[in-house]
Amino acid sequence: MDDLLTEIRACRLCAERFAATETGHAPRPVLRVAPSARLLIAGQAPGMKVHHSGKPFTDPSGDRLRDWTGLEETAFYDRTRVAILPMAFCFPGYRKGSDLPPPPICARTWHARVMAQLPNIRLVLAVGGHAQKWHLGVRSTVTETVARWRDVLPGAIPLPHPSWRNTAWLKRNPWFEDELVPVLRTRVAEVMDD
Repeated sequence: MDDLLTEIRACRLCAERFAATETGHAPRPVLRVAPSARLLIAGQAPGMKVHHSGKPFTDPSGDRLRDWTGLEETAFYDRTRVAILPMAFCFPGYRKGSDLPPPPICARTWHARVMAQLPNIRLVLAVGGHAQKWHLGVRSTVTETVARWRDVLPGAIPLPHPSWRNTAWLKRNPWFEDELVPVLRTRVAEVMDD
């Protein structure tokens, strides 16, 4: 795993792409993994705050995700139990003020190799459409996929992105917090405790 992480941290596949965005930034891969991890948080891609901090989910999205899972910050960042593996490891940049999607080359190049080094994963939290497509093999919308969350238990739970931009989605779909979040917290606790 250490050699693979060294390779990933040196990756510059998207350097030209990122330099051409509004932010004109350089690649900075952000992920947290260890072979002993039991819970996988599969996200989309780091945002600008995470790009600067170098630590995943160090933003309001992370606060909301930790609340949904019931994990305290110490447990959430315990890489021996929780792997945080986005579909793209670097902040993709902005276009017209909006986040660009994760570049597919990142997942194609690295994802299977990292997953092969995570033999103890018991629960995948597929956060957002890109992660749901890769980990669950679905082609439906995020709303449809999350609404069918019971279909993928006990090994996975699809989640909407915890961004503040999805606050309206949460209001339109109260079943998410009423029905799914309690099961999510229970399942996360089971995986973390076993």
